[in-house]
Amino acid sequence: MAGTPNPTTGRPTEEFEMEARWRGYRHIAGLDEAGRGPLAGPVVAAAVVLPRRCNLPGLNDSKQVRESDRVRLFAEIVRRAVGVGIGSATAAEIDRLNILQATRLAMRRALEALPLQPDFLLLDAVTLSGLLVPQRSIIKGDGLSCSIAAASIVAKVTRDRLMVEYHRWYPYYNFAEHKGYGTPDHLRLLRQHGPCAIHRRSFAPVLHLLAGDAATCYSSVDQVRGPA
Repeated sequence: MAGTPNPTTGRPTEEFEMEARWRGYRHIAGLDEAGRGPLAGPVVAAAVVLPRRCNLPGLNDSKQVRESDRVRLFAEIVRRAVGVGIGSATAAEIDRLNILQATRLAMRRALEALPLQPDFLLLDAVTLSGLLVPQRSIIKGDGLSCSIAAASIVAKVTRDRLMVEYHRWYPYYNFAEHKGYGTPDHLRLLRQHGPCAIHRRSFAPVLHLLAGDAATCYSSVDQVRGPA
């Protein structure tokens, strides 16, 4: 039955991709993002087209995979994929558009970066309007579809590496450790130093701090997801 993980491994399968191929599609791209929840940094999206029967041991939703395994899978996906595209939207674009629209923008940029034109899209709980390419939005798709899971790995590893680079630019915030998520340590450093250029000023803890409400900034940690 389509829409269920492998009953033995509990990991994503190629069922959605096989169904699309049965309908005549050949270049099926999975799309996912990383970084919707953090207080700082971009949201990053990836589009991945895998070959048929692409066995990637350990592949799963990036949140369910250890960092060392994500790095290994990233290299394997990039090596074996038919095509990989990566796109992002900046903190300023997130503030201007809102996080959902910025995520869609990052996904469109990932599609534009693909070296080939996909003829069918599998997306993790998002739809992209105005595209001529047929698409299917799958709730919790990163745990069900191999292509979406691969995109989640590529997006997550790419974003983590960007945040390590940002740590060199803004060392006071320890971005290399928490990757911009609203951890207690990040909120403490945010209160101590104020926001930097890559903080999302529309997100509650940063917004409250800018408004002079440091106590609310601290309490907002319960509203923000931690690093995955």
